[in-house]
Amino acid sequence: MKGDYQDLVDEISALLGAPATLENRDFRLIAFGAHDSDDDLAMDPVRTRSILTRQSTAAVRSWFEGFGIARATGPVRIPAAPDAGVFRGRICLPVRYRGIVQGYVWLLDQEPGTPGPGPAALDAAMEVAQRIGVLLAEEAKAGADLSREFQAVLTAGRGWQQDMAVAALRAALGPAGDGLHAAVCVAPWSGEAPASVPGAAAVCVVPRRGGGAGEPGEAPGSGGAAGPALAVLLRLRSTDALAPALTAVARLLPRPPEPTAAAVGAVSGAGGAGLQNRAAGRTSAGASAQAAGAAGPAGAATARSATSGQGPARSASAGQGAARSATASPGTASPGTSAPGPTGPASAGPGAVTTGAARGPAGASPAGPHRMTAGVADPVRGLADLPAAWEQAVAAARAAVAEPRLGPVAQWSRIGPYRLLASLGADPVDDPAARPLLAPAHRELARTAEVFLDCAGQAGRAAAALGIHRQTLYYRLGRVEQLTGLDLDAGEDRLLLHMALKASRLA
Repeated sequence: MKGDYQDLVDEISALLGAPATLENRDFRLIAFGAHDSDDDLAMDPVRTRSILTRQSTAAVRSWFEGFGIARATGPVRIPAAPDAGVFRGRICLPVRYRGIVQGYVWLLDQEPGTPGPGPAALDAAMEVAQRIGVLLAEEAKAGADLSREFQAVLTAGRGWQQDMAVAALRAALGPAGDGLHAAVCVAPWSGEAPASVPGAAAVCVVPRRGGGAGEPGEAPGSGGAAGPALAVLLRLRSTDALAPALTAVARLLPRPPEPTAAAVGAVSGAGGAGLQNRAAGRTSAGASAQAAGAAGPAGAATARSATSGQGPARSASAGQGAARSATASPGTASPGTSAPGPTGPASAGPGAVTTGAARGPAGASPAGPHRMTAGVADPVRGLADLPAAWEQAVAAARAAVAEPRLGPVAQWSRIGPYRLLASLGADPVDDPAARPLLAPAHRELARTAEVFLDCAGQAGRAAAALGIHRQTLYYRLGRVEQLTGLDLDAGEDRLLLHMALKASRLA
């Protein structure tokens, strides 16, 4: 199929005497003609980026679509716009099949004053574009035709039924079935599956239910709230080349709202510089956190020590403070300390764990429980492990809802403890010890306990993350021990409480 597209693009290039490129309707590059010109303007930034990254940015797409190319039935001439990185004008040939746009063929227009392609040459090129449209439509239809086989793999019960479904999908895919793929879950999904997803071998909509084997016709292990999810089987070139797949997945999610003209004007003013500086600071801090996580446990511990000066274990005074505070009357605090009560993350120190301080109490997500997220499984070769990969993708999508910092597109390999928790089922964890702490009246105590445990029991880091005094932290931990009957100096009790708090976010 790729060779067919290339031959047709070369045919258009020969007809019009200019190098052509072919993109699908999502502006992803499919084929391009040879560039043998010495003219530097022939490769402006927009064209160069399209060829090197095999896609165009959302801004470029919006700019070109503003000329009506999605509605056009014939060639469209687009003038140069050096400010936008378009140094040369373009000729766009819409690629259609039965009235539906399938993609676009792009050519560089001639310089002003130089005669360009005549009507006869353009008509001939449009005939070739129609043949391209037939191929693109057939390819999209082939992917849609696999939806039944793909859905059968994801909904079949374990055992011979699943084996037969995998064999049927492998036969339908042919040799491509033995290649490298990644399973993707986008949820919640309403409506039908999209007509095409760039790089997808198969797309379908599957129902979801709580964990376990599920009922017939329901995806096993696809825990979370009931409702349909979009399943995508993405083709990969290598296990290290996930960026195109992640980009394709991100395009399936709702776009964030565009800033208004007033907001843009405000940012461009004197106050905007401060906003940009603060945003840069947050980006830098986030990059540091990601680098620490990528370095593994040792790297993360080093980063924590560097910012907090605390050791890896909870100090003895923390446990003693918690015990002393447990005997104090509720609502009181030691002289010179902050009174226990709700506090925000604004006063968090440099060692703050922003994932705990910035979010609400366990089980509450500022982004809401029904926002659309996507989960991406680890790459698999062949289709034998596809059902397990789908469970990974569902778990990652659920984790992105529970922890907004992971999403909106979360990779299974990066969701930490949710890799285990998401596989336990969708029913809320109702452990008798944690039940009182998870009541609405104790949300602040639950958040305090979760941040403390996220900080590996380091009182200094936890207090800084919560923006409270250590004595206030000890008082709250004492209240947590009273409510739960757990000993926060005991490793197994800490583990039980930590997992119960995390699991409550998946409910």
